Order: sequence, then C-alpha cells, then structure tokens
Amino acid sequence: MGASAREIASLGKAPQNLISCQHTRTNVGIVLRHTINLVSGRPQDAAFALYTVVPADKAAILPETIPFTDGVVVPFALEAAVCALSLKQPGVAMPGVATPALGLPYPSLEPVSSSKTLVVYGGSSSVGSMTTQLATAAGLKVISIASASNFDFSKSCGAVEVFDYHDLSFVDKVVEAAARSGQDFVGIFDAISTPETYANDLAILAKLGGGHLACSHPPPDNVPENVKAGMIFAVNDIATPVWRDYVTPALQVGKLKCFPPPTIVGKGLEQIQEALRKCEAGISATKLVVEL
Repeated sequence: MGASAREIASLGKAPQNLISCQHTRTNVGIVLRHTINLVSGRPQDAAFALYTVVPADKAAILPETIPFTDGVVVPFALEAAVCALSLKQPGVAMPGVATPALGLPYPSLEPVSSSKTLVVYGGSSSVGSMTTQLATAAGLKVISIASASNFDFSKSCGAVEVFDYHDLSFVDKVVEAAARSGQDFVGIFDAISTPETYANDLAILAKLGGGHLACSHPPPDNVPENVKAGMIFAVNDIATPVWRDYVTPALQVGKLKCFPPPTIVGKGLEQIQEALRKCEAGISATKLVVEL
C-alpha cells in the first residue's frame, strides 16, 4: 500500500470524479492516488511500480501548479486521516482490533466551528499533520504534540496550540489547554503509537474524563471503560467524498497543503531500499519520496 502522483495512462468506464481530467500537462490527466494492494492482494494495485491500477474513488486531479514530488505526500496520509476522524461505527482493523469511530465531519472549504477539540500526538508526522489539516477544515480546534523544532510547522497545519513532548509537564499543559478551550473534548489521535505515547495518552484522557483514542498501531490493552480505543486502517470507502469533492479544490486554493514537505531520496525503484534505510534511521517533519 502506498501513494503516487502520476500521469494517467488509461481510464476505465468514465469515472465521474475524473471525467473532466483533460489537462494541459498531459492529454489524459494527472492524479494523486492511493494504492490498495494491502486489501486487494493484487500486485498491479501496488505503488512500487512504473504502472499501477487505482480505483477512481481513490484518486483526484493534481493541480498543474503542484509538482509530482509535492503532491505524492498527500494520498496515503489523507486516507488514513479520514479513517481516523470520520468513521461513525467501529469496524475491523485486524483480528481482535477495532477501528476508531470518532464520527467527525468531513473537511470543508468553508468550515463551521464544531465546538470540539482534538489532540494530535505526533503533529509533525505525515498522518499527524494531515489529520491536523483535515480536522481544522472540519471546524475542530486542534492541540498538537510535537518537538519544539516543529512548533511552527504544526501551527502551519492548523494547530492552535503546540506542546513539546520533551517537556516533563506537557501532559498537564495539554490538559489545561483542552479544558481552557471550553469546547467538547473529542479525544486523541496518536500518530506515533508506542508504549511511551500510550502512557501519556491515557494520562491525558484520565484527567479529561475519557474520550476517543485513535491509534496508528494496535491500541494499548485494558483501557478504561471511558476510553474508546481503535486502530486506523487506511483503506475505507468513508474517504470517497473527500477524494471526490475536497482534494482538488482544496489544493487549488491552498486549503490543503502538501505536508510534510518531501525529501527526494533518488530516482528509480532501486532507491526504495535506501528510502527504507533512511526511514528506519528516523526522520522528522518530512516525507521520503522516490521518483520513477
């Protein structure tokens, strides 16, 4: 499973969201797309290839002012963020693990305040920064947890307050900020999802009376009854309206930003291993990209 920004080589039966894809950069169109081989099991649906097959409802036109290398950071993070925010009923992420069901509104070009507050842990990560963008565009107030060096980046994604996880008192500061907002506390999206972050999540939730805990990995065991925990699974039809109605116009007017900025590892499939090595070594506030 992955993401790409490509020229369309061919179209199936006139998908409605791509029907007007005539484009100055190519006579068939340029799209962002989210590949789904993790669920389909078909090699042709994978991202690490010169040509891939993508459902029309996992694609959107990329404005000609945005380079491929910028646009490619959007698709996977976008689908994951929608799955974290907008599912209304729990599903199955993996055997014995439910998906989160925060039931929040879709993003809008003209959001209306929902009087709700969400904490995003790992606000400078790929999915964390996208979740901040979409939650803000859905009218939520976002409080972000990131390193001090990424405060400005997290705020550029829409976070109204950012707290440094290196600060020994950051848990109390997050709780104070959420309480001070006077809004309904929804819960936490934890883009990092490690034992250390889970301990902090549960401490925050305990002081705020519980709420949702949406995780990027299986959630901790034995969460309190007032905490609804789940793991996102980043392929779901819940994202279809966002792909169809929001992505392209939001990119065109700058409401949706291609964050985090890309780091180009190299060109060619042979660079995939180097990208994986860099990822394992650790990166911050960037997305590794391999050009084909």
